[in-house]
Amino acid sequence: MTKPVVFCDFDGTITNSDNIIAIMKQFAPPEWEAIKDDILAQNISIQEGVGKLFSLLPSSSKEEITSYILDEAVIRQGFKEFVAFTKEKGIPLYIISGGIDFFVYPLLEGLIDQSEIYCNGSDFTSENITILWPHSCDDGCLNGCGCCKPSLMRKLANVEDYKIVIGDSITDLQAAKLADEVIARDLLLAKCQQLDLKHTAFSTFYEVIDVLEKKLEVNPA
Repeated sequence: MTKPVVFCDFDGTITNSDNIIAIMKQFAPPEWEAIKDDILAQNISIQEGVGKLFSLLPSSSKEEITSYILDEAVIRQGFKEFVAFTKEKGIPLYIISGGIDFFVYPLLEGLIDQSEIYCNGSDFTSENITILWPHSCDDGCLNGCGCCKPSLMRKLANVEDYKIVIGDSITDLQAAKLADEVIARDLLLAKCQQLDLKHTAFSTFYEVIDVLEKKLEVNPA
């Protein structure tokens, strides 16, 4: 059997809190909350919603926003050890994130190579921030994901690979449905329970390491 291939979310998963929400709370006008509620209720697509959220912010705030997130964001306990574990065991690890390059890349610098990070892009040349979508949906997805996690899974993993998705939110749900196993917290955990998806709950990445160790013991490559 092939070793697991791991697809890991960023906001609220690798970081303790959702960085987009943190940015909006700090910098956006009040109408951001209605957009956020529409995304979570699946009334609008993630791509449409995230684009609308950032269009509320002036491009001139780029440095201030970036500095704020780099100061405020906290990497979840055990993540550094988890990355080392996957490298030691030769387990492919891809970060698939609905986050934005201008804060995802610097927060993961020194931990994950940029070639293994798939996230949304950004353009600060207009008056307000424009989000770019280099990893939008393939023909197999019509959900308007923005950064389409199912499409990336189809691109990066083979059919026979044991696909593990790690995540926390509605933005990870479509990927979770394609996974052989889900490691989940928060809203994604509730969805896994509701839909009877194979899953394990986690709060730190030490628990994720335990799950992978057991998987390797039962199914050594």
